[in-house]
Amino acid sequence: MMKYILVTGGVISGIGKGIIASSVGTILKSCGLHVTAIKIDPYINIDAGTFSPYEHGEVFVLDDGGEVDLDLGNYERFLDIRLTRDNNLTTGKIYQSVINKERRGDYLGKTVQVVPHITDAIQEWVVKQAKVPVDDDDVEPQVCVIELGGTVGDIESMPFIEAFRQFQFKVKRENFCNIHVSLIPQPSATGEQKTKPTQNSVRELRGLGLSPDLIMCRCSTALENSVKEKISMFCHVEPEQVICVHDVSSIYRVPLLLENQGVVGYFSKRLNMPIETRPRRMLTKWKEMSDRSDRLLEHCSIALVGKYTKFSDSYASVIKALEHSALAISHKLEVKYIDSANLEPSTLQEEPVKYHEAWQKLCSADGILVPGGFGVRGTEGKIHAINWARKQKKPFLGVCLGMQLAVCEFARNVLGWEDANSTEFHPESKHPVVIDMPEHNPGQMGGTMRLGKRRTIFKTTNSVIRRLYGDAEYVDERHRHRFEVNPELTSHFEEKGFRFVGQDVEGERMEVIELDDHPYFVGVQYHPEFTSRPIKPSPPYFGLLLAAAGKIQSYLQKGCRLSPRDTYSDRSSSSSPDSEISELKLPSISSE
Repeated sequence: MMKYILVTGGVISGIGKGIIASSVGTILKSCGLHVTAIKIDPYINIDAGTFSPYEHGEVFVLDDGGEVDLDLGNYERFLDIRLTRDNNLTTGKIYQSVINKERRGDYLGKTVQVVPHITDAIQEWVVKQAKVPVDDDDVEPQVCVIELGGTVGDIESMPFIEAFRQFQFKVKRENFCNIHVSLIPQPSATGEQKTKPTQNSVRELRGLGLSPDLIMCRCSTALENSVKEKISMFCHVEPEQVICVHDVSSIYRVPLLLENQGVVGYFSKRLNMPIETRPRRMLTKWKEMSDRSDRLLEHCSIALVGKYTKFSDSYASVIKALEHSALAISHKLEVKYIDSANLEPSTLQEEPVKYHEAWQKLCSADGILVPGGFGVRGTEGKIHAINWARKQKKPFLGVCLGMQLAVCEFARNVLGWEDANSTEFHPESKHPVVIDMPEHNPGQMGGTMRLGKRRTIFKTTNSVIRRLYGDAEYVDERHRHRFEVNPELTSHFEEKGFRFVGQDVEGERMEVIELDDHPYFVGVQYHPEFTSRPIKPSPPYFGLLLAAAGKIQSYLQKGCRLSPRDTYSDRSSSSSPDSEISELKLPSISSE
């Protein structure tokens, strides 16, 4: 029988439900269970594809082309699974499916209402989606972690809460439990931990018919015992059902934090799960990762030149991919956020201080990353940054738009086509080096891009990026773009040493670029950050960090092997917990 774990949140949104849901999944997966995850977003958008990154952070892209909430990225990275677009459920999707049924006449003669029709549709969706295999071995999952976005008491999440109130009786008590994540504020004036917001939020949840089995308290420092007992008394739970999730040095510590407070034992009793209590190797990996990230000494700085730099969640997966790669080479990552508009000459006139600060950051970084984006604002600044990276021989990685702008920069400054541009920004350009894709439909915005997993074939054998991918003949990576490099003009670039080393299966779309006579100048049309994992960093990002740390030549000469004290990345290709790095021993960092 499938076990369902619902994660709700109280007091404030953005409290860390996503990380807690992922961590709960992780510790259950380390017990040898197959785990899947569903994220419910109560907004009315059908999917996250048309959001500005300032709304909910970046848009995460799945294998099937689903554009979803960034929490699904956390699930994929923590649990090493592959989800589909239906693992992200929105109010829009539910209402759309119910309205379509009503138009078809499925409810003939009935009044279609929130209860029972919408609530039934939610329950059916969850039951159906929970059975979809997400691991490589295609086994039906045994546990489904469901995260309900927003805060308990919001008008928009009411139908979902009601659906789960009914659901707990349908699937029986031993197959359903609720984790409520709440905030314990600590006002600086008195410094004492306050439980009132948690009491109110649990009372509200109970009033809606759900009783929390575990109350996870987010706080800045560990919970005091008296506070724990107070919560236990006022919220009608045993003290061991109050779990403290305080701020930690790295999110890899959260699964360990939950595990240390007996969460697994609680689930095995409460949900009747046959969990063995043997020592679990998969969590050793998390412990070693977080220990390693705490004791890093060497630094490596990457300039992230983008237009959404005010909000770090806009580039969540990019930052994670950089962190995974930095961890693999035992360096502490420092990301320098640069608003690309500040690099443009116009800023020098209007706000010279911002201009010089931005250039100072760019020039002092060890490597430069230009991520994807949409719209014309800041593109000239990115081109200036790319030009600097190319001339100064600074390690550079361009992703999606970053790769297209590298093509524009080279066309302008090496091929001498001064008006070279993308038709996205300058439709009348005489040298349209980046053009609209045939399948792009300009009338409709949502879901009209080249989305999801596509294959890239390597055209040459001596490319750096191919060697970083383990000398593969092709790679499958996720895409999200509306424009592409103009295939008719590519021969001019190749003559000057700007090579298109990866192309799509038909050979019409340019997927990977590399520049000769440069330590690391790479552009990719796909988004490799979406498939990066803590123990399996994404090769293009890994290459950027190796180059930024000055290690790429020795790495390639050693046949793509790190020095012994750095290795652990290559031993964990399998996602099943048993074979999971049984032999993994991280060498202690010796004073070499």
